[in-house]
Amino acid sequence: MLLTGLFFGVLAAVVYISPEFLKNSIGFNSLRPLHVSSALFWIFLGATGSVYNGVMIVTGQKVNNTIAIAQWILWMIAIIGIFISYFTKHFGGREYWEFDPVWALPIAVAWILFFVNFYKHIYKVRNWPVYMWMWFTGLVFFFFSFTENYLWLFPVFREHFVTDMTIQWKVNGSLVGAWNQLVYGTAFFLMDRITGTKAVGKNNLAFAMYFLGLFNLMFNWGHHIYTLPTDKYIRYIGYAVSMTEWIFFVKIIYNWKKSVSDIQKHYHYFPYRFIMASDFWVFINIGLASLLSIPAINIYTHGTHVTVAHAMGTTIGINSMILLAACFEFLKPGLYRDMKPTFRMNLNFWTLQICLIVLFLSLNIAGFKKGLWQLSENQSSYSMMMQSLQPYFIAFLFAGIGLLITFSVFGITLLRNVKSSLYS
Repeated sequence: MLLTGLFFGVLAAVVYISPEFLKNSIGFNSLRPLHVSSALFWIFLGATGSVYNGVMIVTGQKVNNTIAIAQWILWMIAIIGIFISYFTKHFGGREYWEFDPVWALPIAVAWILFFVNFYKHIYKVRNWPVYMWMWFTGLVFFFFSFTENYLWLFPVFREHFVTDMTIQWKVNGSLVGAWNQLVYGTAFFLMDRITGTKAVGKNNLAFAMYFLGLFNLMFNWGHHIYTLPTDKYIRYIGYAVSMTEWIFFVKIIYNWKKSVSDIQKHYHYFPYRFIMASDFWVFINIGLASLLSIPAINIYTHGTHVTVAHAMGTTIGINSMILLAACFEFLKPGLYRDMKPTFRMNLNFWTLQICLIVLFLSLNIAGFKKGLWQLSENQSSYSMMMQSLQPYFIAFLFAGIGLLITFSVFGITLLRNVKSSLYS
């Protein structure tokens, strides 16, 4: 799903430079949701595998394989159905979930099975570490928000435009917070596992940050709806909650200063290196998100490529880095723990980071320029504005190609390691 999402993303980026590209076949209208859905499914499936592995390590017991296989089959049915609907241009959903709502049913059932399998194995565990609470609340809030996402099927919500849009934008913000709980919980688990201690999972500060993250999950969506004519108190609450992200921001800087010795000790180990990369991108994206939460800035950036930059920085820079760390740790435990990575792997890691920085900057610059154009009193034509953004779109395209190549190298390496362990 990760590589599929990058592939469709590269094709969609070509359309920005050559609008006629694939116009008479699949077109941008299908490429965009194919790209977005693949990226989301990579996060959901990667998080599922990470949680299952974490539960098995914590409890010392295997999860129920029958339930896990049923869950996997339901996901495959949903993904195949969604992809077919996109290729045949049979849409019917809302933003980021444009597929026919019928395919949401197997996803919902799969998530219920996931929760049952998870809780069945951890309810007897005493004194849950912070990552266990994050996995639990992530599972619960994801299902709640995913269900809320389909309230538009009822006329009482669908027939009122502002209500419909408010719920959709609120849901998208809440869903991100929910799967972040799953992914960040995995990061905390990996930190404990790499260092061989329980310093993170049982740390009071980690619990404080968890509750702050949960608070943001429930209320941070307010800044997504600044441009809608909703009650002012919702905007005020959203703004106040969004500003609490600066606490994360300051804490990351503080921890980074203290972690130099740890970097030198664990840097060669790829799970640690990917977590450090995700830490950098948390720093960057929280900084951007905090700025976007300021109404005077949000009015310029809302709906532009700045939003896309933030989404990709989060999806690739944070979630994907943590999930790759989990893949290196779980698919073949201990890989590279006592050996130095090859020059090729080092080069690939740093090329990936550079490509992501180029992609992030090019989208932000293009987005801010478009925002200035939207609010300008003396606007040029739309085509002239888009033409002026071509250099940034070209940089975006080549950065995307670089990400596809570098992620493919890591993906092939991981699959080879799994294959060798299966037949060894």
